[in-house]
Amino acid sequence: MSYFSELVSTIFDRRYRKARSDEVDQRTTSDLCDALLSSQGEVSGVTLARNILDRYASMEAEEKIDFFAFMTHALEIEPDAVVTALEAYRAKPGKGSYRAFAAACEPARQELARRLNQVPGATGQLVAMRKDLLRVMKTRPDLEPLDVDFKHLFASWFNRGFLVLRPINWASPADILEKIIAYEAVHAIDSWDDLRRRLKPNDRRCFGFFHPAMADEPLIFVEVALTKGIPNSVQGLLADDRTEIEADDADTAVFYSISNCQTGLAGISFGNSLIKQVVSDLSKELPGLQTFVTLSPIPGMNSWLDGTALDAPQPDSDQAIAAHYLLEAKRPDGMPFDPVARFHLGNGAMVHAVHANADTSENGQRQSNGAMVNYLYDLSQISQNHEQFVGEKTVVSSAAVKALSGLVSAKSLGDRP
Repeated sequence: MSYFSELVSTIFDRRYRKARSDEVDQRTTSDLCDALLSSQGEVSGVTLARNILDRYASMEAEEKIDFFAFMTHALEIEPDAVVTALEAYRAKPGKGSYRAFAAACEPARQELARRLNQVPGATGQLVAMRKDLLRVMKTRPDLEPLDVDFKHLFASWFNRGFLVLRPINWASPADILEKIIAYEAVHAIDSWDDLRRRLKPNDRRCFGFFHPAMADEPLIFVEVALTKGIPNSVQGLLADDRTEIEADDADTAVFYSISNCQTGLAGISFGNSLIKQVVSDLSKELPGLQTFVTLSPIPGMNSWLDGTALDAPQPDSDQAIAAHYLLEAKRPDGMPFDPVARFHLGNGAMVHAVHANADTSENGQRQSNGAMVNYLYDLSQISQNHEQFVGEKTVVSSAAVKALSGLVSAKSLGDRP
């Protein structure tokens, strides 16, 4: 952190320690929340917020559900007040009437979350709180409005302007490296030796987004391999005995794993900004890089294919079926069935190539019979591809992938999921 950041942190820590020296507040949690919402003093507000967060941390599962129910139903908007304020604004538009309308539209639970967030370390605790809420909502859909408010606040608190891109390498702090191992969601990191092979060599890179309020917690990270040519096997990319190259000799940057780290930030988009920033930074560092691609899994392929009989040529069956799936498998809304495809195509990438036997792991076989795909990030075409995908739901692909897809015919497509 900067000197200024450390100074501010020290001031807050001293104030926080003084606040914690007070006796434990015996009021109910709901009474503490009401008191925090009506509090005018900064120190008293910090004390109340800390008491609420400490109490939440010690709650059992059922108590947390009760707390979420309180936030959802007791701190809700008043529809009649919203209608009255809207009518007043419509009758006489102006600063005062608009302010009154905006205030009526905002539930008190949003302001409660903001006031809880004034405590040092509270941002991470609120992210963890939403993680609990997402799990509870599976059986308590009445709590969904609370999640809308959490997502609204987090989208603002975690917007790109607040995020810091940091390189992660073998010299990074041990606690960060441990989290990279734990959060890796695409290709499991089996050991510290495995992690070293991904971070230490000169032809490997890793970058993560961090937030100043959660400085030791990666939000999302991407692992990058610098190669000559486009790879067609993740096992080859990560092999112990592969031949390392000098970074300056590479002509291709391969994004082979992108992992979101915080369940409590589900639905907050980081990947688009991360990839574009990494492409920009790598282009400046290594002018010899000409190609930016992924080597991506195809997680929805086999589940989509269940109950479907397809004719495909031999020996290219897996390749052709993967190409057909990526270009033709759609949800009812017309978007691709595959979640990874939606992500990269939405970022402006194109389906560049598909490979059979590219992931021989158990997970790769289960998802797509080992098939993987390269999504190409062509800097000159990203905006155009994005517009075509978002506006027309067009899956942009290479001629080779289109040709492979055209070799497949359906015996019985059945009902699509």
